[in-house]
Amino acid sequence: MRIANLNPDSDIGASAWFLELDGHRLLMDTGTHPKIEGRGGLPRYDIIKDEPLDAIAISHCHHDHVGSLPIARRYFPEARMFLTDLSYFLVERVLHNSVNVMTKQRDELGIRDYPLFTHDEVDELAPSLEGCKYRRPFDWTRPSGKRLREKPPTVEFFNAGHALGAAGMLVRGRSQTVFYTGDVCFHDQTILKAADFSGVKADVLIMETTRGNRSAPPGYTRAAEMNRLTFALEEAMQRKACILIPSFALGRTQEILAWLALLTQEGRIKRQPIYIGGLGRVFTEIYDLESNRTHRNHPDLQLHEALDVKVLERGQLGRMKLTGASRIFVLTAGMMSENTGAHDLAIRMAGDKRNAIFFVGYADPDSPAGHLKKAKPDETFVFSPSAGELTLRCDVRDFDLTAHAEREHLLDFVGQVEPKVVVLGHGDAPARAWFAEQIKALHPHVRVHQPGPGEMLKF
Repeated sequence: MRIANLNPDSDIGASAWFLELDGHRLLMDTGTHPKIEGRGGLPRYDIIKDEPLDAIAISHCHHDHVGSLPIARRYFPEARMFLTDLSYFLVERVLHNSVNVMTKQRDELGIRDYPLFTHDEVDELAPSLEGCKYRRPFDWTRPSGKRLREKPPTVEFFNAGHALGAAGMLVRGRSQTVFYTGDVCFHDQTILKAADFSGVKADVLIMETTRGNRSAPPGYTRAAEMNRLTFALEEAMQRKACILIPSFALGRTQEILAWLALLTQEGRIKRQPIYIGGLGRVFTEIYDLESNRTHRNHPDLQLHEALDVKVLERGQLGRMKLTGASRIFVLTAGMMSENTGAHDLAIRMAGDKRNAIFFVGYADPDSPAGHLKKAKPDETFVFSPSAGELTLRCDVRDFDLTAHAEREHLLDFVGQVEPKVVVLGHGDAPARAWFAEQIKALHPHVRVHQPGPGEMLKF
């Protein structure tokens, strides 16, 4: 068995893992690094470019796990491509949007590498995608005229609870097994139910470590955090505030919309327009269309029926009045990247004490959202290179509504899997170090590896 970490950096970046098992080769995920622009943010495909890859399997459709699939296709045109049947309905839209964003960044920021792939390449790979159901093992090897003497290795997807279609992968060989968690959530969210990794056993566990550097505060529950957010929303609406909730288009947007829909049904907020971006609308429609096939809470809740969702048109945000009535914006670009609606609206809102910006997910400290979260009331700070300095007077609050597993739950999962080897990834150095220390203390017989960028492990 060989396993290589193809992430070009040592933190949460472009998720991609190479696995060789029983002479067959699998690439698990094809991400892009969210902080590195251009080709430097791609996985280290050059390390395995000469490997006869059998297949590519995608855990879910966030950019840091799927964003370079067309590039991987260039390197390995004969490889089969697998993902869950729910992700099947998302992946083309994600990749086409990536082309649009990269083209815009080329024109506005002068990034010559962009776009890294084209709309035509996305269209060309689409017919080769194979959608699979959860807990249905499948043969991922390339078709061959030769009859295999041994039973071929299989992959089985398990519901990861992180976003629509997210999956962990169990790879079974003749005598060894590997489980890759992808991004996993072991608690219920508003829509999606917790991951179902029950019964998983494996010799090697490749595990995410996103929240390894933080523990939940004493007494923390997601329900209490949602109540805190509800009270903050009600307070803001009473003073006729404009409310901005920066949110990623896939997953977090739908979770927030579901929460708003339930509050509307309970009569805690009046039915009113909820402003979202176009990509958020597309994914919300897919959440509605696939509600009967998704492991979720409130299966009959149709977000477009329960809410008055309004898609902001180009230029509309700049013309809207932000005084006189309460407005709710659930806008994509959770990091408030430049040239996005969330970024531009925050500039207009930050100086008015009536307004509110509620963060419901992680924001990189070096992003505009991170700068805003760190700023103190009445402090002047640099928001972004294009916006320059802002003075913070609006109400800024942070709510921990993570779609990643708490570190204690992941540690319990190690005990369930009973692996001989744990390979740590998808987390920064302190996060991985915490897991390494805890695993060695609780399971001294387990070998723990933290492969660096491009490092190949051999077992």
